[in-house]
Amino acid sequence: MARDADGAGGDADGAGGRGAVIPWRELQALFLDAGNTLVSIDFPRMAEALAASGIRSDVPALERAEAAARPILSRWIGGEQSTEAQGTFRFYLRTVLAQLPAAADRGDPALDGLAGALARALEPHRGASDELWCRVLPGVPEALARFRALGLRLAVVSNADGSVERNLRRIGLRQHFDAVIDSAVVGHEKPDPRIFECALEALGAPRQRVAHVGDLYHADVTGARAAGLHAVLLDPYGDWDGVDCARARDLGELAGRIAQARVC
Repeated sequence: MARDADGAGGDADGAGGRGAVIPWRELQALFLDAGNTLVSIDFPRMAEALAASGIRSDVPALERAEAAARPILSRWIGGEQSTEAQGTFRFYLRTVLAQLPAAADRGDPALDGLAGALARALEPHRGASDELWCRVLPGVPEALARFRALGLRLAVVSNADGSVERNLRRIGLRQHFDAVIDSAVVGHEKPDPRIFECALEALGAPRQRVAHVGDLYHADVTGARAAGLHAVLLDPYGDWDGVDCARARDLGELAGRIAQARVC
């Protein structure tokens, strides 16, 4: 699926069937995931924890490995695994390590052990998103301001532990959003469409004029479609070729696409 802006004001996103079109000009609201959409995991802390286990890796290598792990994690979630379960967190870390050149050739038993050690090092911080998911992604504040300037209402829709609102305030992003929907607070987790219904109710936006943006197909795209929304998958390195939805490298590219459609 091409990521280029469509001058006619729409991109195929597959909602309602392959070939459906996102009406960029007519969007009234965007729902945004938090992790890997607004913020990233603390890669410097992860690098330090890996170094303690004898794995030397820099932050760019970890960022690339994490992105490459997302399609695998997404398929895991598609098997009806909770994104917030301890087992999913360990599977996530092990999958990242399997994509990391410094660790990938260690073999399965060694990778399992490394993932366990890394999980133990990061687990004390996992109960508070503001400690582990703490790095604002490049260009996010500017993209959020541009969305607002385009007249879009914004909500965060995140599978999390109840700390998303606090984290957004701490990192200076909360003021951009009309609502924050945290799965631990509302009791529904993506891809359950009920979490999106909470956001629709909070914003009062018609679902056919809303797009949800996130990084995991089986949570974000599948869930958004189940709620009757459009969906955009973030794909910074082109790891998701072949998916039947609109993609963007990051929020900055998405903001440019919407802006271009609205002036054509």
